[in-house]
Amino acid sequence: IRPGATGKPVPGYQAIILDERGHELPAGEAGRLAVRGPTGCRYLDDERQADYVAQGWNITGDTFRRDADGYFWFVARADDMIVSSGYNIAAPEVEAALRAHPAVAECAVAAWPDPQRGHIAKAFVVLRSPARDEAALARELQDFVKSALAPYKYPRAIAFVEDLPRTPTGKIQRYRLRQPAIPPHPSTATFPVDRS
Repeated sequence: IRPGATGKPVPGYQAIILDERGHELPAGEAGRLAVRGPTGCRYLDDERQADYVAQGWNITGDTFRRDADGYFWFVARADDMIVSSGYNIAAPEVEAALRAHPAVAECAVAAWPDPQRGHIAKAFVVLRSPARDEAALARELQDFVKSALAPYKYPRAIAFVEDLPRTPTGKIQRYRLRQPAIPPHPSTATFPVDRS
């Protein structure tokens, strides 16, 4: 047992980490968890399930990392992972760093289309109180995240919003945040798209 780890596969089951092309990744790399065993899932004539079952592996919607000792560590839901210039950025990790800033009441981070990087991390931030200078606060939040995480993980764009889109049970509707053509809620502005 390793505190914080999901653990190792139970006897009779196997687990591996796959990249986006379905190739197994080495220890330490983040990718989609794939499992197989005697009670594995199968699909019957349902095209929607084709991405989740391949060559006997059940490919989960979760991103994990396997350490050198074979323990599996949860990173994020696969749709909460942002690939930016080839780097994997876990939205929950960026959100945790942002929530540590005293000006942030709540936030959500999502992949946002970018012509140079493919996607960038965009933060949607609800402030505890209105900011006098939102552009300056956006830069401050970016620097704050850079000081807490690997520098490539900071949100390159920040939108200050009144609230976050939620389900009736209170869960953040991330898919609505990823829709650039349809604003999910009123936003004062987006600051800045950092090209560095």
